[in-house]
Amino acid sequence: MKTGLSCFLMVLFFIAGFMPVAAADQDKQQSAVPADIPRGVIDPELLSTAYRGDERLRFDVSYTGGLKLGELHIAVTRLDERPDSYQIHARVTTDDGLFSALYPIEDVHVTKVSGPQRLPYYYEVWQQEGFSYEAHRVTKYDQRRGRIAYWHNEKPAEIFQVGSHIQNEFSSFFASRIMDLTPGRPFVVSTFADYRRNEVVVMVRDREQVAESLFDTVDTVVVEPIMKFSGLYDKRGDTVIWYTDDRCRVPVLVNSKLLIGSLTARLVAYHNPACPDYHARVAKKYQDEYPDYQPETK
Repeated sequence: MKTGLSCFLMVLFFIAGFMPVAAADQDKQQSAVPADIPRGVIDPELLSTAYRGDERLRFDVSYTGGLKLGELHIAVTRLDERPDSYQIHARVTTDDGLFSALYPIEDVHVTKVSGPQRLPYYYEVWQQEGFSYEAHRVTKYDQRRGRIAYWHNEKPAEIFQVGSHIQNEFSSFFASRIMDLTPGRPFVVSTFADYRRNEVVVMVRDREQVAESLFDTVDTVVVEPIMKFSGLYDKRGDTVIWYTDDRCRVPVLVNSKLLIGSLTARLVAYHNPACPDYHARVAKKYQDEYPDYQPETK
């Protein structure tokens, strides 16, 4: 069971829209696919920029009023263990956050994906929360058979039959951002979360300019994954994501409304040589701390 503060961080590191955690008495049946909404399909032309395997992102996560709770660090790298395979490495931490001394969190999530639709075949989680809680989880995806095997610490494996072509929380985000983001045209992304298959409807809301982003003022497309679960936290609205409205689809801002206040994840450092307009950009206050994001000097 995730702790409250960890949930807060997880909610806002933009995959939250794909992460339903239903109440304990919720059944584990598959959710239905909306009949009038098509399944999302990755645009192959965007794979060379927004999913090429050399991308790093850092976000500050803060509560209403700018109180920093922690950070999210994400890296996408190419793998050699399978053809056309990639790793999504995400680190959630309370570093430099309001509760870092009282309740430190250091969670690492590793997802491995392959193929033209970037479907997951392996997911591993290490959690260190507070001063005593530790957990280790492994999930293996058999996409051909539509079967998932899940291990938690030393417990025996649990097997779930969920159907094929399914994403997880992390791969859903990276796949959906390179699908057709035309305002007014929603699509569905099948996601394994809460021990079952969930048909997540992704609403493409509008196009907006975002001022004071890492890239100054930038044109964006606004996306909102819709979940039908309140989960371990109460929220008034779903997570909203602002992507750059171009071939790079960089997530510059994420906001999630809670019952009281809201959480915001703001991009503070970005690395992706395939997107030269955005590559090696770092917020001024972090330029000494994140030298690996700076342009190479000769």
